[in-house]
Amino acid sequence: MQNLQGKTALITGGNSGIGYAAAKELVANGAKVIITGRRKEAVEKAAAELGAVAMIADQSKMADIETLSATVATQYGKIDILVVNAGISKLTMIENATEELFDEVMDLNVKGAYFTLSRLIPVLNDGASVVLISSSSASKSIPQTSVYAASKVAINAVMKIAAVELAPRRIRVNAVSPGPFATEIMEKAGLNDPKTQEFIKSGVPLGRLGIPAEAGKLISFLAGDDAAYITGAEYLVDGGQSLNR
Repeated sequence: MQNLQGKTALITGGNSGIGYAAAKELVANGAKVIITGRRKEAVEKAAAELGAVAMIADQSKMADIETLSATVATQYGKIDILVVNAGISKLTMIENATEELFDEVMDLNVKGAYFTLSRLIPVLNDGASVVLISSSSASKSIPQTSVYAASKVAINAVMKIAAVELAPRRIRVNAVSPGPFATEIMEKAGLNDPKTQEFIKSGVPLGRLGIPAEAGKLISFLAGDDAAYITGAEYLVDGGQSLNR
């Protein structure tokens, strides 16, 4: 059922993981999809596989965000769906944290996400849907995740305020908060060791890692008209992990 026919979507960080899964689902439901990423070869390869449009942008850089907004406005006029997904995870004990690690996470996960939303608001059609990708880490107190968790708590706050500010234009803003998923971000965070993954799964009531398509389907639902009365909500997709405080 192509319930997104005629809609145009932009997904940041759409070349892998949950961003890729969301793009695949949106395309399957009839949307024209633009994906962004920092790695030209990876973004173009993913776009070709998906039947999407590739745009190269580093969401941690204001110049790239401004250029992306202007390019989308020039080429497409307005868009109907915005998925702010680009992000990174870095682990550190608080006492060992460095300014470089802190800035790297915050520049992309908070500043980048905030200004991506900010600069693309004028490009959104009235009645559009925005989905910010947060994390179940914002609901838990896991050692070594302080910087990453703080960045996602900030995203949840921005989501709620944006939902209020944009309601007069009938623009809905929601957050999807994945728990541990089998994605590239887990590998980059050094969490792909089998023993580490078994430990992670032991804290998930459903006993497994998430599959990206499961988050992609939720994002697609929130993007469509079936979710027309949903805004300012955070959806945990974590197998119950956040229940184990």
